[in-house]
Order: sequence, then structure tokens, then C-alpha cells
Amino acid sequence: MQMTEIGEKLKQLRIRTNLTQEELASRCDLSKGFISQVERGLTSPSIATLVDILDSLGSNLSEFFQRPDNVQIVFRQEDAFTAEDTGQDCQICWIVPNAQKNAMEPVIVNIRPKGRTDEYGPHPGDVLGFVLSGTIVLHVGGQKHKLKKDECFYYTASNPYFLENTKGNPAAVLWVTSPPNF
Repeated sequence: MQMTEIGEKLKQLRIRTNLTQEELASRCDLSKGFISQVERGLTSPSIATLVDILDSLGSNLSEFFQRPDNVQIVFRQEDAFTAEDTGQDCQICWIVPNAQKNAMEPVIVNIRPKGRTDEYGPHPGDVLGFVLSGTIVLHVGGQKHKLKKDECFYYTASNPYFLENTKGNPAAVLWVTSPPNF
């Protein structure tokens, strides 16, 4: 991989993780100018510096230099990771492992009857959801929106938000944030 390819790939990774050059430089104890030069292919970081940069971007050397043809495209049930939300009212299932390093993060949220998700604060980016089963109430910035199976929502995440299941049956929602937020 040439210097310009490394720089461009680092730049794309930095943008995907929603960091400015200055923020990345601060996390790595480097100058913004050095990060800029690396991204433009004008200089090359040492291996130790590259490891520090990648660590700050949530990656590592192996992932960074992985060939595109080795990237997993299809994900199966055994690839998923499920965890209880803090309130125990719902389960979050990460259907794409390690999606927090990607441009978007899809999860399936299973909300128990009369349950709700945690409230998520405002963040840069967008949120999309598709109700797979049941009925939910989407709370966004003080407004409530009732959705049933096969309906979807989409909004900019500039206000706090959460999902609630006010019914007596479980509900499931495919929920995608960009950039990752779960």
C-alpha cells in the first residue's frame, strides 16, 4: 500500500468515526499538521505512530491492511451479539458485529410489553427504524409518534430520543444509526 493510499484510508476512517483532524491529533499526542500531511500522502507515520492513530480510530493494523475481498458481506444469526438494555426492558441485538467502526450501525431492538429503551442524547447523524413486529411509540425531542408493524421512522438525531412499547405484546424494531451510537 502506497503512502497516498494509507493517508486516504486513514482520512476515511477518521471521517467515519466523526473526528476532526485536530481531535484525532489530540488523542494521539500529534499535531494537526502531521495528521493532515499523513492524510494527503506527504509523509508516512512510523509503525508505532500508525498503531496509535488506528487505536484512536477504533481499529488496528490487521483490520487496516485487510484486503477488501476478505471483508464479510453476509451475516448470519451466529454472528449476532445480544445484550440486555440497562433497564432490562429490552434486548439489543447487534446484527453486524463490530459495526461501531462502520458508517452505520444496525441493531434489532426487542422491547418487552410496557417496556422502553434507554434515552439516547443528541448526536451528529441520522436515525432510521423499521417496526418488524408490534406497536411502538417513538419519542423525539418531546414529540410522540406511534408506529405499527411495517412502518418506519427517519430523523436527524439533534434531540434526545427513545422507543417505548405501550402495548401488552412484545415489539421488535430494526434500528440503524449513522454514525454508530449504540
